[in-house]
Amino acid sequence: MQRFGFAATLGLILLGTAGAASARAETAPPVDYAKAESWLCRPGHMEPCKTDLSATIVAADGSLTRETWRTAAWSKIDCFYVYPTASTDMAPNSDLIPGTRPREEIPVVQQQFARFGSICRLFAPMYRSTTVPQMRGQVPPGDRNLAYQDVRAAWNHYLAHDNKGRGVILIGHSQGTGHLKRLIAEEIDGKPAQKLLVSAMLAGGNVEVARGSDRGGDFQSIPLCRNASQTGCVVAWVTFRDNLPPGEKAWLGKPSAPDRQVACTNPAALGGGKAVLKPYFFATFPLLPGEPAQKPWTSSGAAVTTPWVTTPGLVSAECRDNGIGSYLAISVYADPADARVDEIKGDIMPNGQIMAEWGLHMIDTDVTLGSLIDVAAEQSKAWKRR
Repeated sequence: MQRFGFAATLGLILLGTAGAASARAETAPPVDYAKAESWLCRPGHMEPCKTDLSATIVAADGSLTRETWRTAAWSKIDCFYVYPTASTDMAPNSDLIPGTRPREEIPVVQQQFARFGSICRLFAPMYRSTTVPQMRGQVPPGDRNLAYQDVRAAWNHYLAHDNKGRGVILIGHSQGTGHLKRLIAEEIDGKPAQKLLVSAMLAGGNVEVARGSDRGGDFQSIPLCRNASQTGCVVAWVTFRDNLPPGEKAWLGKPSAPDRQVACTNPAALGGGKAVLKPYFFATFPLLPGEPAQKPWTSSGAAVTTPWVTTPGLVSAECRDNGIGSYLAISVYADPADARVDEIKGDIMPNGQIMAEWGLHMIDTDVTLGSLIDVAAEQSKAWKRR
């Protein structure tokens, strides 16, 4: 079996070119999205999203405060989420049984999506995604078209049976963003469904616009969001540390053609500029082989008893272009004199070494999550007023 380099194969997956549009997509039986088990989360089937989302607020002085979380009692808005490459099934494409190990489907929907339940009804379909083993070259390349056809079928089932004229926010990361880019281009952009679009929040997937414009590129009539009261628009970004920007070997942030650029909209400042983010991190990051552990959140080592932490004032972001690529530059306000941790995890480190070309891809959503929810809440109000 041909084995592909981790970085190159991951790049192909993120940019949407991995896996042939083979006969598998044409011959595989369709997924029945009328069945509750074909969804990770949907109204009436919310077990994976019914998770403890309480967080500890870690202040700069080291004090810890518990933040509670509540689901929306009722909402006119829906959120439709497509998860990233998460399955560890030893196959090119995953099955439809959600995994429970760290970073598989159930943990990732809890990490990236469940918190949106404070403002919208949640819809997260299972789909036959390309897998982590095929990304690593341990099995043949996956069929990306098969994965997309599942996402499209779930979307069409949602429109036919659940939407009923409600506004919808599309949310994706990495492989999920790739599928949503295609879905928007083929099924929403310039089509009747566009009137339902509150916004699309597309992380870690090189959404492209015409250079110097908020339009063009991947979508023709759907612009980038430039304020939180704007609807029918796209929030898109890839994250890098401010001191490790995209280099020549980077896959993320680099456009496909000179007349295009990768979109960057700062969730904390859609109109531009630098602003403080509202992150939600795992209190204890799930470790994979070769990864260092997250350092204690305070110098006192006080126990954090919630699954999540948020760190007001610790992390800020600004959209930048370094001539190689466009990206959301993440700055950490490290202060050795205060009682709070000065480092955050998020780098891809398959062999214990930082793969700088991937930036902070692992926490594209985590580091921006609270800011995204604030934007989604304001956009939802604006859509309902409209």
